[in-house]
Amino acid sequence: MTAEPVHTTSWPVPPLDGYTVDDLLSLPDLPPHTELIDGSLVFVSPQRAFHSVVIDLLVSGLRRTVPPEYRIRREMTVVIDKRNGPEPDITVVRAASVRSGEQTYYQVNDVILAVEVVSPESEARDHDTKPHKYANAGIPHFWRVEMTNTDALPVVHVFELDTETRTYRHTGLHHNHLKLTVPFTVDIDLTEIDQL
Repeated sequence: MTAEPVHTTSWPVPPLDGYTVDDLLSLPDLPPHTELIDGSLVFVSPQRAFHSVVIDLLVSGLRRTVPPEYRIRREMTVVIDKRNGPEPDITVVRAASVRSGEQTYYQVNDVILAVEVVSPESEARDHDTKPHKYANAGIPHFWRVEMTNTDALPVVHVFELDTETRTYRHTGLHHNHLKLTVPFTVDIDLTEIDQL
């Protein structure tokens, strides 16, 4: 008779001064979509179907109208500084910043739009922490997407950077249809989520 193997979990022990982006990009066996916020690793909970489907809908819509000087990426690390490497759900980056299929991150100065789809576990980060960091780092556009309580459709809050204060101004709230002219022409029927 043999003994049952014992499974032990080994959690990374943070360095005295916290983790850096170099750690985030090189530590083996981190869970998928781990983020670095203020030197701390943030592990993301499994996502709900709404989260995944909204990302698909927005990525598809953005790719239909994106100008050639930009690229649409999903769930890629954005290096803000040594201690911050968040992973927006969607980013629009400068095409010149795309180096290879092996690339795992983008520099913040190459990002023109960051999009966060709010989940119950990420609500505080998506409402407060990440928009503050994105604005302070100079990302010109930010969208926060939430599920409406009434019909489970996405509602998109659109923000633009005030360059003097390094904060975002709320410029629109979009139900059913997302139609914008900045950062480029966008025309997405949000009700199509029901068909995905």
